[in-house]
Amino acid sequence: MNEKQATAHFLDELYETIASRKGGDPETSYTAELFEGGLGKMAAKIGEEATEVIVAALRETPDHVISESADLLYHLMVLWAEQGITPEDVFEELRNRAGTSGIEEKESRDRE
Repeated sequence: MNEKQATAHFLDELYETIASRKGGDPETSYTAELFEGGLGKMAAKIGEEATEVIVAALRETPDHVISESADLLYHLMVLWAEQGITPEDVFEELRNRAGTSGIEEKESRDRE
């Protein structure tokens, strides 16, 4: 398995672990606590983590950006699991956009 395959495999495993916490005990699992808190709590955490990535990018080291990015990705994956979205769904959307100008892609979303 090459490095890219290992990364994709790890993301799939992490997603499965996250999804398995749904309905779990919030006293023993932070992920279960997020699921219990619902979409509002999940969205708030994503906003918080996104802000921390921005602050780290502007004021901290690349290592800090990596750490905060990992937090953001984890919280996104919790939201995906809540909504029945898999990492493959997101990657497929990115593949569909490949070769399309970012400006064109944004304009097509604005028209919808």
